[in-house]
Amino acid sequence: MIARLYNCLRFSRIAVVLLITAVVGMPRVYAQPGGKAFQFLEITNSARVASLGGDAVAIYDTDPELAYHNPSLLNRNMHHHMALNYVDYFAGAHFGYASAAANLGAKSAIAGGIHYLYYGTFQGADENGIKTNTFRAADYSVNIMYARPLDSLITVGLTVKSVYSDYELYNSTALAFDAGITYHDPEARFTAALVLRNMGTQVDVYAPGGSREPLPFNIALGITKGLSHAPFTFYVLANHLEKWDLTYDTEEDNDDNLLIDGSSSDESDFDLFIDKFMRHMMVGTAIRIGERLEVRLGYNYRRRQEMKIDDKTAMVGFSWGLGLNLNRFRISYGRALYHLSGGTNHISFSMNLDEFSKKF
Repeated sequence: MIARLYNCLRFSRIAVVLLITAVVGMPRVYAQPGGKAFQFLEITNSARVASLGGDAVAIYDTDPELAYHNPSLLNRNMHHHMALNYVDYFAGAHFGYASAAANLGAKSAIAGGIHYLYYGTFQGADENGIKTNTFRAADYSVNIMYARPLDSLITVGLTVKSVYSDYELYNSTALAFDAGITYHDPEARFTAALVLRNMGTQVDVYAPGGSREPLPFNIALGITKGLSHAPFTFYVLANHLEKWDLTYDTEEDNDDNLLIDGSSSDESDFDLFIDKFMRHMMVGTAIRIGERLEVRLGYNYRRRQEMKIDDKTAMVGFSWGLGLNLNRFRISYGRALYHLSGGTNHISFSMNLDEFSKKF
C-alpha cells in the first residue's frame, strides 16, 4: 500500500513538472487561440482511436500507433510490431500513417512513424481568372518516439516531429515535440496518462517576411478502466486543458441570442460552465465479444456542438468501430460522424513481424 501511494505521488509530481514546463516554455500558444499552423497534427489516424471519440492517451497495448497520441504508451511489448493506417476523409482528401517499434537496450523502446495528409489536385489560376498549372497540396510529418519506464508502473516518453507543408508556392517547416507520462497498473486494469503535444516552433514560414504561426499545442489527460468480471473497458479523456474556453460565437449565434425586445437570451452561468467543461471531454467504451472481436463506441461533445445542425442533430459527434484480433495481425475499422453530409472511414492494420515471419 505504501509503495502504491509513493508511485502515485511520483506520478503527480512529474505531471506537475510537465505542466509547468509547458506553461513557461510555450507562452505564445495561449495568446493566439486561432490561426495555428499544421492543424493536421490534431487528426487521428487510428481506426481504434477514431471509434472511441477521436483522441486517446491512456490505452496501454501492443499497438505502435497508440504512441502517436502519447509517446509514453510505447512499451517493450511492441517490439517488432508495425501498423498501417488509411483514412478516407472529406472532399477527396485522404491521409495515413505507418509506424514500427523496437526495443532499445535493456529497458527502453523506440518507434518511428510517417504521417501524411493529401488534399488532392487543384486547378491554378492567375488574378484574371485564367487557368494556369494544376498543383497538389499535402502535409507531412516524420516522428521519432522514445519511451523508458521509471519503475514497474510509470513510463515517460518523448516524440520529436519534423513537419512539412507543401501548398503550391507556399511551403513551411516546423519542429515539434510531445512529452508524456503514463501510469499503468495491469492488476487493477487501470491506466492514467498526461501528454503535452506539439510543443515547438515553425522554422520556415509560408510566405517571405511573414510571421511565425503557433502550432496546435494540446495538453491532454486520460484514464482507462477495465472491468475484471465483465467484458467492458471505459475511456475518459480531457484535452486542450491549456485553454478553458473552447467556444466561439458566430454572427448568427449572436443574433439568435437576441429577443424581439433586444434583450439577451443567454444561457445561465451554470449551463455555460457545463458546456465549456464538456467541450474538453471525450468518452468511449470497448466491449469484448469472445477472444477476437471488440466493439467500440465513442462520443465527442465538442465535435457535436460545433458541427451539428440545430434542427437535425442526428448522430453527429458519435463514433463506432470494430476490432478483429487474428493470430498474426489485427484489423480495425472506425467511423466518426462529423456532419449530416457524412463521416470519416478509418482502417488500421497492425501485426507482429516476428510472428508474421513464421511459416503458416
